[in-house]
Amino acid sequence: MEDSAESKWTLRSDASSEPLLYCCSAYDCSEDPFHGKVLRNRTKARSMSMPSEPSSAKFRRTQSLHGPSPVTTFGPKACILKNLKAVMHIQDPASQRFTWNKPPKSVLIIKKIRDISLLQPFKELCIFLTQQKNMIVYVEKTVIEDPAITRDSFVSIKNNICTFREDYDDISNCVDFIICLGGDGTLLYASSLFQESVPPVMAFHLGSLGFLTPFNFDTFQSQVTQVIEGNAAIILRSRLEVKVVKEYRKKGSVEEMSLVTNGNKTIQYQVLNEVVVDRGPSSYLSNVDLFLDGHLITTVQGDGVVVSTPTGSTAYAVAAGASMIHPNVPAIMITPICPHSLSFRPIVVPADVELKIMLSRDARNTAWVSLDGRKWQEIAYGDSIIITTSCFPVPSICFRDPVNDWFESLAQCLHWNVRQKQSHLSSEEEEF
Repeated sequence: MEDSAESKWTLRSDASSEPLLYCCSAYDCSEDPFHGKVLRNRTKARSMSMPSEPSSAKFRRTQSLHGPSPVTTFGPKACILKNLKAVMHIQDPASQRFTWNKPPKSVLIIKKIRDISLLQPFKELCIFLTQQKNMIVYVEKTVIEDPAITRDSFVSIKNNICTFREDYDDISNCVDFIICLGGDGTLLYASSLFQESVPPVMAFHLGSLGFLTPFNFDTFQSQVTQVIEGNAAIILRSRLEVKVVKEYRKKGSVEEMSLVTNGNKTIQYQVLNEVVVDRGPSSYLSNVDLFLDGHLITTVQGDGVVVSTPTGSTAYAVAAGASMIHPNVPAIMITPICPHSLSFRPIVVPADVELKIMLSRDARNTAWVSLDGRKWQEIAYGDSIIITTSCFPVPSICFRDPVNDWFESLAQCLHWNVRQKQSHLSSEEEEF
């Protein structure tokens, strides 16, 4: 475990720019002056990319999401002020790869609980990692206590697996990388386990939808070996840092206070897909005010509002009428749910803004908030939800590269929907 506690990994770019260092939480950050407190406590930057060198030549097409690199000088004396504290560098998505500075020693396996179809892949993966790769395997305790596993011959290597309990055991300093078996929900669950730095995640498509799970389990041995050797493309899926601030209040003689900040109760979360604010069980429309960098933008009246990352744009947001955004685009999407006003459509804002949602004075009832479909809680008058882009993304390992994987996932989900529709029509014909 001492070797795994010192493991780290870096991102490499084929471009000529300086590589961006990114370490997993198990790495001793004291060795790296650009990680840890320096990264987390830096002031908020207003620029999402570093300016290019002044040039009088015509625009040059670069391999970046910004397209042509614009000239950054204006006239004889004016130019863009360089921001040394920029949040991120935008580079060629296909050139973003990772490598290990030290061989990985431990792996966390996330498996959908009580899914019989996943038992055999789970056992094959555990045997391969423990016996052939000599890895330390971590599994959630509820998974290993499944009666179907207990009754099987898998008991022989069960003693070599480490277990943990969600919300009780902290494994952030023990895991070098993560393997997910199932659908997109397994990756969301893996993200929720790490509220700060997240180890690289390798997701196998063994569920219904596969937007976030690009790997096929048929050739898992060669694919996992390639990841262990440290030669694979990677995409940094941005997360939202969400602070739910509840105003200090009393219920009779019982005081509601915990994690007090300036007399208020503040709870912080890391969200990969979306934050949903809706009317909950009330029959009245929700009525919430939306602030952007402290300015009131609009009042959302309807069933609610979805604030999503580019990764979450293909989930609830697209079902509510939003567009799909590639995960490499630094942005936050705001989508109303069945708005009462026809003037408010889905909008995309820069990733460095701060959003704030509060109940409107005209609201006839409270609102409810959920984070990645979990942590459902009520929002009353005086409470607020503050949303910013987190500095701790989810490093998702690609099958090919971020661009091809994303478009292939769209095609696969389209075919899945067609098959589902055909199956539904066939069942109806049989009943008829």
